[in-house]
Amino acid sequence: MSDAVYATDAEKLAVAAEQARIGLAEGGIPIGAALFDAEGHLLGAGHNRRVQQGDASAHGETDAFRAAGRQRSYRGATMATTLSPCWYCSGLIRQFGIGRVIVGEDVNFTGAQDWIAEHGTHVTVVNDPDLIAMMRDFIAANPTLWNEDIGED
Repeated sequence: MSDAVYATDAEKLAVAAEQARIGLAEGGIPIGAALFDAEGHLLGAGHNRRVQQGDASAHGETDAFRAAGRQRSYRGATMATTLSPCWYCSGLIRQFGIGRVIVGEDVNFTGAQDWIAEHGTHVTVVNDPDLIAMMRDFIAANPTLWNEDIGED
C-alpha cells in the first residue's frame, strides 16, 4: 500500500489514465484502472493486458484488483477506471462490494455502470475529453481488436 493519499477524484483518475497510456504504449488497449482504500491510499493499479498477455480476463479493472492483493473488505474502496466498466468488470465490482467507481468516460462505451449503481455502488462519470479522444482514436485505428475486447463479432 502506498503512503500517498489521493484525495480528489481527479488525482485518482490520473493514476488510471497513466495506466491506460502505459497499456497503449505496450501495444494494448488503452484502459487503465486503480483501486484506493477509504482514506485514498493506492491499493493497486493496472491496465488492460489482453493483448500483451494473451489473456481474455486481463481487463484494466481486474489487473488493478489483482495488483491490490487480498483485502479484508472492499466496501469503502474506490475504483477509478478510464472507461465505463464492462459486464465482466462490473461483476467484479459488485461481487466484492466496491463502494464507489469513478468513470473517466462513457462516451465511447457504456458498460454496466447503471447496473452497479442500481445495486449500491456510487458511480461518478467524469467524461474527460482527453480520455474520450484516446479511446475514440484507438477504436478508429483498431476496430477488430476493440470488438474482440467488448465481445462483439
